[in-house]
Amino acid sequence: MFDRMARGWELAKGSWHVLKLDKELLVFPFLSGLACLVVLASFAIPLWSTDYFQTLMNEKAAPEDPLAYVILFAFYFVNYFVIVFFNSALIGCAIIRFKGGDPTLADGFRAARDRLPQIVAWALVSATVGLVLRIIESRSERVGQIVAGLMGMAWSAVTYFVVPVIVIERKGPVEATKRSLSILRGTWGEALTANFGIGVIVFLASLVGFVPIVLGFVALTAGLVPLAILGILLGVILLLLIGLVSSALNAIVIAALYLYAAEGSVPDYFDNRLLGDAFRPK
Repeated sequence: MFDRMARGWELAKGSWHVLKLDKELLVFPFLSGLACLVVLASFAIPLWSTDYFQTLMNEKAAPEDPLAYVILFAFYFVNYFVIVFFNSALIGCAIIRFKGGDPTLADGFRAARDRLPQIVAWALVSATVGLVLRIIESRSERVGQIVAGLMGMAWSAVTYFVVPVIVIERKGPVEATKRSLSILRGTWGEALTANFGIGVIVFLASLVGFVPIVLGFVALTAGLVPLAILGILLGVILLLLIGLVSSALNAIVIAALYLYAAEGSVPDYFDNRLLGDAFRPK
């Protein structure tokens, strides 16, 4: 576990170096999160006074009629499209940086725009899988939740490299899934735990972000309202910033691991031995 944390720390440092060079990459997760909120509002507000609102907002609520399934599928599709689009843009920029270029936001948006057919197709597949898992989870109670959780983990593992495959190889959903799985099969599965150390680091950073929020509530109980508002606001801003950085670092790491696993080339700012440890050939 400590080796994986150390490896995750080193991967995070390499990704952080890239992010420092291209701070504008934070725009992509920011716009992704903002767009997802807009998507949620565009579905939730019209459905506010209907029974479909509960179905949309409560993941454990089982749809009662066919229209609910249609609404859920549409929501999942648009949401996945937004996420994959901006992830594709970010990974496209990271790949340019790894290969010696100096990416711009326009480069990222161009990379995502040029893969729109593949992104749309992948969003359709992801929405279908998401809906199936939702049905299993909501219909079978606790057993269904366990089964859906395991299936979701397996799906995440199999599709680990799908987005960089879409960006670099321009493959459709079926070919991208097969390619992602083949890359994993050609290397030891520790690639999937490479982000574990990053996750620990982000978790610890999030604890720091919660400190001003806790102090803000303490100040609120003491009647210090201005100080409480300041503390809570500062904490929220810190947590949002940590979330943006985390999303960017994870995408950069996936891009780096893909390049090493698929092409055998070590991206700039990453250590050859480090990536060799993350991908141990069978």
